[in-house]
Amino acid sequence: MSIMDPTTDNGSSDGPGDGPGSGPGDRPGNSPNGPGDASGDPVNASGGGPDNSPDAPTDGPLAFQLVLLRRMADHQPGLVEDALRTLGASRADLREANRRWQAWAHSPRSRGAVGRYRSLLGRPESVTTRRIGDLTCEALTWPVPLWPDLRFEVLTGPQGTAWNAWLVRAPGAPGPDLRTTDDLVPWSCTVDEVARAFAPARPMEGTAPTRWRLAFTAPDAQGERRATVAEFTWGLLQRTIE
Repeated sequence: MSIMDPTTDNGSSDGPGDGPGSGPGDRPGNSPNGPGDASGDPVNASGGGPDNSPDAPTDGPLAFQLVLLRRMADHQPGLVEDALRTLGASRADLREANRRWQAWAHSPRSRGAVGRYRSLLGRPESVTTRRIGDLTCEALTWPVPLWPDLRFEVLTGPQGTAWNAWLVRAPGAPGPDLRTTDDLVPWSCTVDEVARAFAPARPMEGTAPTRWRLAFTAPDAQGERRATVAEFTWGLLQRTIE
């Protein structure tokens, strides 16, 4: 399942650029949204210096969190307003961060997706090798201050192309206890956590490159099983539809 390719999604008039991802089955590029860095710009996952494009956002970690929040505002405006207060940012700051992200992603001087993440977020907290079927990739993770128990993870292919980018649970951080549909609280869980808790879950096409949907059957608080669709942005649960 694919999440973020900021080179191909303009969002709404002030919506964010989105990016590559993989789904619960960890199959890079096996998504209705296509592979992550559609520009095909290979960037070495372990190296790379700053992007010198004049369009590059300043105050990288804050700007990146604002980009994440812009798409989430479509479904959870109240939670986004709370997050903006936590960050000491305004709606105008959110729109400006998104505008700069879009301009940067489309600039001919811009590097590939992995290079942009590195320029905004700095050196990854961790870089690990991962096997997915017959493929070997590297997983790069960065902390996200708004969600201390989560990490922003980018999976890269053999030549550094971004396959997938989304929020995942940090190593050692306790995940939610997902037993019923009542436990599916917005911003409380990630795509892979819901897919494991309510297997078998069927991936569905999202409405934008940073969005996923999972269809599954789960019990409600009274034990009645219900067909449910969970919608995610950047890998984080936004809402459920029955």
